[in-house]
This record gives sequence, C-alpha cells and structure tokens, in this order.
Amino acid sequence: MPQDKIALSFGRTPLEITPPSGCLPTIIRKAAMTKLADGAAAIRRAFDAPIGSTKLSDLSRGKTSACILICDITRPVPNGLFLRPMIETMVAAGVPLSAITVLVATGLHRPNEGAELQELVGDRWVLDHVSVENHFARDDAAHIDLGTTATRGTPIGIDRRFAEADLRIATGLVEPHFMAGWSGGRKVVAPGVAHHTTIRTFHSARFMEDPLAVQCNLTGNPLHEEQLEIIRRLGDVYALNTVIDEDRDLVHVTFGEIIASHLAAVDFIAGVTRIAVPRRFKTVVTSSAGYPLDKTYYQTIKGMVTPLDILAPGGTLIIASQCSEGFGSPEFREAQERLTELGPERFLATLTAKSLAEIDEWQTEMQLKATRLGQVELYTEGLTDEERRITCVTLSADIHASILASMARHEDPHVAFIPEGPYVVPVYVPTAGDLAA
Repeated sequence: MPQDKIALSFGRTPLEITPPSGCLPTIIRKAAMTKLADGAAAIRRAFDAPIGSTKLSDLSRGKTSACILICDITRPVPNGLFLRPMIETMVAAGVPLSAITVLVATGLHRPNEGAELQELVGDRWVLDHVSVENHFARDDAAHIDLGTTATRGTPIGIDRRFAEADLRIATGLVEPHFMAGWSGGRKVVAPGVAHHTTIRTFHSARFMEDPLAVQCNLTGNPLHEEQLEIIRRLGDVYALNTVIDEDRDLVHVTFGEIIASHLAAVDFIAGVTRIAVPRRFKTVVTSSAGYPLDKTYYQTIKGMVTPLDILAPGGTLIIASQCSEGFGSPEFREAQERLTELGPERFLATLTAKSLAEIDEWQTEMQLKATRLGQVELYTEGLTDEERRITCVTLSADIHASILASMARHEDPHVAFIPEGPYVVPVYVPTAGDLAA
C-alpha cells in the first residue's frame, strides 16, 4: 500500500484513505508492542506464575465445579488460545469436565449463538466437551441477590452459575473503556454477568455524567469502585487478562487474583494506549475499531467519545463504522428516536432523575458528549435511511470529501487520524511554550 494512504479499521477490511491535497496529517497510534512469539506458552506460564494467588492447578484442586466467563462477540478476545489449556489444567487437578461451564458475559447485549458462538469460542474442542451458555440479565431466576453496595446502594445481582461455582474465573481483553476506565477483569463480572438492575444502575446519569467515569481512569471512578465492591462481596474470583496489538495478536497476558492481575495488565497497556498529543485539532478522523466492534451503530458511539480530548471545541469529528449488523437493540433505537423528538437538552433532562436507566439509553447519553463539543459525521455502509435519520449526526457519503470540507470550513489543514478508533486514547498535553503563553 502506498505510504500516503491511511488505513482505518473498518469491518473486516481496512478503509484506505488518501489525505486530500494540502492536508497536514497527524497519525495517532498505540506505541509499538512486541508480539508474543508463542502465545500458548505464555498463557501456560501465566497459569504457573500468577499474580496475587496460587497457580491455576493448585486453585483447581478440591473444586467440584468451575465457571469461566468470556466476553461476548463485541470484543476480539483470543479465547481460542486459552480456553482449552485452562479447562485441561482444571480437569487434570480433579475438576469434573461435566461440571465446568463457559459463560458468555453478555451484560444486556443479545446472546451469541450458532456460527457466531463457534467464532467467539474459537475452539471446537471446548464446544464439544463443556457446557457453553449465554448470560441473560433479564432472567430474574438465573441470578442471586447479594444485597446492595455500601457506598452508593447499587443492587448486586449476579448470575448464579458464576456466583455458586467453586472456582470462578473471568477472562477478557484489557483496553480503554469510555466509562469504566479499562475493560476486562472486574468488568467482565459486573456488568458482564450481572442482573439488569445492577447494569441499569451503573448506567444511570449519576454515574454516566460523573467527570471521573472516563477512559483510562480508575482513580475515583465510581463505576470502577462499585465493581471492586461487588467482586469483594463475591469472594474469591480470578482472572485471565489479555492485551492484543493492532493486528489482534497477543502481546501480554496475566493471570491471578482478579483485581491484582487486572491492574498488572492495566499497568502494561496504559503507557502504550494513552498517547500524548501536543495540540487540539479542528478535524479528527477516527474509526469504530473495525470488526467486531463496528457491527452496530450502538457500539460505534465508543469511537465518538474516546478522542474528544484532542477535538477543538466546535471542531468536526469524522468516524467510519461499517455497522454491518445495523443499528443495535430495539431499546437503543427507541432512545435515539426520543433524542430526535426531544432534542439534546430535553432528552438529557429525562435521564437525570432516574435511579435505573432504561436499557441502552446510556449510549445515546454518551453520544451527547461528542455532539455537545462539535459536529459528528458518520461514514457507514450498513444503515437504512430511517436508521440514518435517527443517528442524530451528520451522514457522510464520501469520507474524503468530508475531510476536505472540514479543512475548508475550519480554515485549518491539520487533521488527526486515529486508525484504530477507541483502542487508542489521545490525550491533549500542551507543550511548555503553550503553558507559558
């Protein structure tokens, strides 16, 4: 590919963009990471050298059942690398194969089934030998009630298949998350396998509008603090945490006690994901990280929020997302219709008095953070005309033309390109000269 082209993550095939004539591009990527030469060996080493716990084989001895959480299809976790060796280690230590469950932590997302479930699990042996099931947050009988958190009164309902297992392990991907700071670890448990009231409390305006509930921040983050309290209420929980590069190859893995092992993975990834940028831009071009994150418009909003720190007020944010699966849930569609009808201020006013958010309306609330700051333009291939109308953003028919128009409108040729979208967090760090001025 010619060097002057920039490849934005888009579906399964990158979207190649040639910057317009006169454009002065700044390309913002994660820092380089070394791929693990033997991912399977690295995973086994993690099992044998855990953080904050004994090794997996010792944890498994004497256990009569186990539940392993995996993220749903919206996250490209390399499940095919670690599920079988994890299960085989448990069985070798005496856990009955018939008593091991792999539970898809769907939160309030739809279940993953059929060919999609096979793709998600990534190993036919696992599907053939253990029970692989989906979490359903709205099934009251499937959860146990652990009371409420002491700090903020969040109701704690957790899928009983996980809560009642002798050995509980969450697995996932550690990446920036636009509300919880970082994904993975404790987040795979709550909201991953939490009751809908727990999830809807997390997504109420009192959490969502908190200035500390942002990407890459755990200090004082109310969502993170509630998640930690829920983990401690559960008791012993462990985690396998993975970090992948732009090619989706494994670069880091940790295993051990869920809080300690997750923080170790965060320590590894934070320095390469948060990228200091010495200026703000009036034109920012980004993506929704490609497949599987850009399957829906619902997930696309994450890519709108992550780069806001480097978008100049009144600037233009152009995002490319395939939306191959369409819009998102019926509840999200309803929230977007209400936004279309009420407008941003009245819509937000309907949220602030609620202790329980309506399902998926929180993503509409997050979209407002982007549209309050500047103009958002969406380039997509996957939405109907009606769905495009209720996005409540400007639609781009030609991303090259949108960039050119934004440069002209703002009279500024400087354009920031973020090819990997929300997996990269640009942070405005002014230079010494800027601070002196």
